[in-house]
Amino acid sequence: MALDFTAIDFETANGFRGSPCSVGLSKVRGGVVVEEASWLMRPPENHDHFQYHNTRIHGIRAEDVAGAPRFGDLFPEIGAFIGGDILAAHNAAFDLGVIRSGLEVSGLPGPAYEYVCTVMLSRRCYSLVSNSLPYAAEEAGVPLVNHHDAAEDARACAGILVDIARRNDANSIAELYLSLGLALPKQPAFQPGDGLSKQTLAALAAVGAGSQPSGRSGVVNGAGQLGRAWSNWPEEGTNPVPNPAAEPGHPLFGQTVVFTGELAIARPEAKQRAAEMGARPESRVTGRTTVLVVGDGFVAGDLRNGRLTGKAKRVLELHGRGQQIEVLSEGEFLQMVGGS
Repeated sequence: MALDFTAIDFETANGFRGSPCSVGLSKVRGGVVVEEASWLMRPPENHDHFQYHNTRIHGIRAEDVAGAPRFGDLFPEIGAFIGGDILAAHNAAFDLGVIRSGLEVSGLPGPAYEYVCTVMLSRRCYSLVSNSLPYAAEEAGVPLVNHHDAAEDARACAGILVDIARRNDANSIAELYLSLGLALPKQPAFQPGDGLSKQTLAALAAVGAGSQPSGRSGVVNGAGQLGRAWSNWPEEGTNPVPNPAAEPGHPLFGQTVVFTGELAIARPEAKQRAAEMGARPESRVTGRTTVLVVGDGFVAGDLRNGRLTGKAKRVLELHGRGQQIEVLSEGEFLQMVGGS
């Protein structure tokens, strides 16, 4: 067996997963990238509006894809490139969700894919205060200059997986997962008419109501600043019990999650979404904390420039003492839970 897979990364036009506007793919054979592909595309009809915040992140505008094929028309080429490979993605719940929702709103069937989430593997195999792609790529020794360029992000994801396999003396994905005691997750095939995913149902309801899904990483005003949801101290709400039927392979499953800063969604709602994925929400940072979600427009780079809340500073102290805690931006959290 050899270390063979295809790494994939999508960028989306708006807060709905099924609005892909760009994709990058890196095919790996024997632990080496042997072929790459990338495309710009128009998102599916009725889901093709570009929101300011998404464009600010990846730089793609509606006019940049005006002459490109729609996702549904392009997917045969994407699928042919992937073939029967295992897919690797950094936060696979998002990228596999893009495929599912994009095909669902296009009225097209989707193949089954076994997949690897390099966020989850990074969390298990590295000791980082943030497992966002730039931090994990740096740990793996992989160049990443233009983060959110889909082709470069896919290449970085491939490099992270190759590095993790090397550190675990694994010569294949199967050997890697066996060594870590994990089962390889799989997104099942589906046909038009099958039950739609939760994200697609929400997006279709929004279109039917004459509104659009909100931005991928928060509410954005005309000046491009993350909107404030509250003028007072955020209401913590109760801490819901983790969903026992959640998918064990989800990157939040089994984690103890604390929220800090002002989120674009109500904190009780954020806690509920985390619990649905099998996480245990709590209200303060303790020795049990494994994930801190930071609002206020936080990005991973803020860990280095000191723009942190009191809870985040406490997390850095605990991480420095050896406690494994990961810091997520609200945008990364929303990608994981399928929200907008």
